Amino acid sequence: MRLTAWMLAALLLPFTFAAVAAEKIDPLKALADPCDDKELWYDGSLLLLEGKGWENTESYYDRLPASAKDKVPAPVWDLSHHSAGMALRFVTEARSIKVRWTLRNGGLALPHMPATGVSGIDLYMRGEDSRWTFVQNGRPTAKSNEASFRVTRGRECLLYLPLYNGLESLKIGVPKDKALLKPTESPDRRNKPIVIYGTSITQGGCASRPGMAFTAIIRRQLDVPVINLGFSGSGKMEPEMADLLAELDPAVYVLDCLWNMRPADVSERVAPFVKKLRSVRPNTPILLVEDCSVSNTTPTEKGAICRRIYEDLKAQGVAGLHFLPNRDMLGTDGDGTVDGCHPNDVGMLRQATVFSKSLATILEHRE
Repeated sequence: MRLTAWMLAALLLPFTFAAVAAEKIDPLKALADPCDDKELWYDGSLLLLEGKGWENTESYYDRLPASAKDKVPAPVWDLSHHSAGMALRFVTEARSIKVRWTLRNGGLALPHMPATGVSGIDLYMRGEDSRWTFVQNGRPTAKSNEASFRVTRGRECLLYLPLYNGLESLKIGVPKDKALLKPTESPDRRNKPIVIYGTSITQGGCASRPGMAFTAIIRRQLDVPVINLGFSGSGKMEPEMADLLAELDPAVYVLDCLWNMRPADVSERVAPFVKKLRSVRPNTPILLVEDCSVSNTTPTEKGAICRRIYEDLKAQGVAGLHFLPNRDMLGTDGDGTVDGCHPNDVGMLRQATVFSKSLATILEHRE
């Protein structure tokens, strides 16, 4: 992978408790459990929430703003209540924590995707080499759940939220004599997120756990926040979605919708969608992505149409536009999906690696 200088520096910088820029959360903001005299419980809203594009949402862990309710198609609005791609970042003095999460929906799993991915949580921690390492997942058994995690004192934690379910609430329990801290975000432009708009594959189907969605892997590989705007069966590049994405100010827009679009939709919608983004965000790179193929077919029918549109837009003077072919996204052995379409963990890692190489180059050359 080609890394920028600042990405390389991030990989080499030791990440210790003293080095983390973080603010101690006032214990007076925590809640005491009358049945638990050992922990204080902190609401997730007190921590740093990564992967949320809009603040003015109907519910705290929603992915679209409340203003979108009557503008986007009903399936998109329903799926926006899923917390895909969101993660809570925190630091603690404790050596163990507990997490309680209550789900919006009682359906914990899908026929082709386990409950750990649909409704579970996933804890990662920064190591001494600054890389994120998987610690443990929280396995859901009902709408309301609790899991315990062993952590290393002073290391930054990243807690991924469910991919195909929403959250009514989430709380972190810390021993009463130990601090919980919220990392502070730098205003540096390098902290601008990557926005990935797409389909069920983008949303995370069918990763075994939230941290294995390809968008989450990209986040860890590049150490850049990612906003996941994947909508299962509903990533179709409607004009209303272009208006919404234009409200965001990311480092890169990634448009990966071809699986949900007919060839006629690709011909009709891609160029207007790109032009809308470019009119509002003239300097933000835009990456058009070909639909992945279990047979490694390149180009696909819709990919060929998208490639022609890409070339036409460049000829018209649309700057900052990039195209990512699907080659090797799922490999050549047929083992990358659960059903010929949705990646399993093997496919997610392969897909993320292809995306990350392209995005690292784009990020290196942005203004």
